[in-house]
Amino acid sequence: MSHTASGGARVAVPLPNVTKTIVLVGLMGAGKSAIGRRLARRLDLPFVDVDHEVEAAAGCTIEEIFDRLGEAAFRDGERKVICRLLDNPRQVMSTGGGAYMDPEVRARIRERAVSVWLRAELPVLLQRISRRANRPLLKRGDPREILERLIAQRYPVYAEADVHVDSLDGPPEDTVQRVLDGLRQHFVRIGAGQ
Repeated sequence: MSHTASGGARVAVPLPNVTKTIVLVGLMGAGKSAIGRRLARRLDLPFVDVDHEVEAAAGCTIEEIFDRLGEAAFRDGERKVICRLLDNPRQVMSTGGGAYMDPEVRARIRERAVSVWLRAELPVLLQRISRRANRPLLKRGDPREILERLIAQRYPVYAEADVHVDSLDGPPEDTVQRVLDGLRQHFVRIGAGQ
């Protein structure tokens, strides 16, 4: 349970039995980076954004990787970065929207981490993605149609995640709290199964 310090500031309270990295998955606009940063602070864990790590490793932006080398090269680099990061001590990690679609990445996350799907409805995604113009997949047509297609393709795979949390239009701290509650329930379930 989260505690509030004097002045209303939240104090990091570790979850029991969190011995693995927490990996956030979901579509672009679901809030993986924003929620991940806040979750990491609440759990007093490091936060890592896979997209930023891919850009650092490549020495250019994701948009440039897509333009110069194509999506397949980006996905290959993304897979390598995720596998490397999963060897680090426990942390909170946000992944790109397509990362969890890779069977090797899913298997590694299943083995080394706890996956949390931030599930968002189309209107919320559309509202959030309109704030940024640097999403390569959305430059291929109408964003609504692209997101509808991605929802149809990806949501059944995201559903394999350990924890499902609705990312709603509202204060990010509310979503963080739902993630913490979902993680607690997950750890109780796996603890009962041992």
